[in-house]
Amino acid sequence: MKTTTKKLGMLMLTVLFMLLTGVTANAHCDSYDGPVIKDAMKALEANNVAYVMKWIGPEHEAEITELFNKTLALKDKDPEVYGIVEKYFLETLVRYHRETEGAPYTGLKPAGSAAPIVKLADNALAQEDVNVLLDKLRNHISRVITEKYDNVAELSKVKDLSVEQGRAYVEAYVDYLHTLEAIEKVIAHGENH
Repeated sequence: MKTTTKKLGMLMLTVLFMLLTGVTANAHCDSYDGPVIKDAMKALEANNVAYVMKWIGPEHEAEITELFNKTLALKDKDPEVYGIVEKYFLETLVRYHRETEGAPYTGLKPAGSAAPIVKLADNALAQEDVNVLLDKLRNHISRVITEKYDNVAELSKVKDLSVEQGRAYVEAYVDYLHTLEAIEKVIAHGENH
């Protein structure tokens, strides 16, 4: 039962993320309030590069360590120079992390730029409680699918009355099916892992 609930929760989280972001994954790790930069700031504060190593592949460890040490060496020097070097360290770290994910690096994003679902996911982890997130996901997914279904059902009544109405039906039908196919793809992908 717990495994089924967990799978359902993960499915709902993924589907909602897809619905909110147009199926394209938006990075959270490249924002100043994302986990990569939070760990980088913790590493710089504690003088311990180990906090960031989990975010990159082994092939980048030596370069990140060297850049980290150079950044630390400038920490108590000219604040303007340190700010530039720190930003370069953060950009390099996030770029390598994105590479590890197989995703493009598009620059650092301001704090607060993450999608609402990402914020909900992070809050669930911080509070060690996924139930609020799952409730919101259930409600959102149910609403989206119901709206799409209702639209197709209504348009199916008039789809043969004119080409224009038929095209409106086809557009709604395709949107409805693509949403459900995306859900199926997430389910199938999840089962393969």
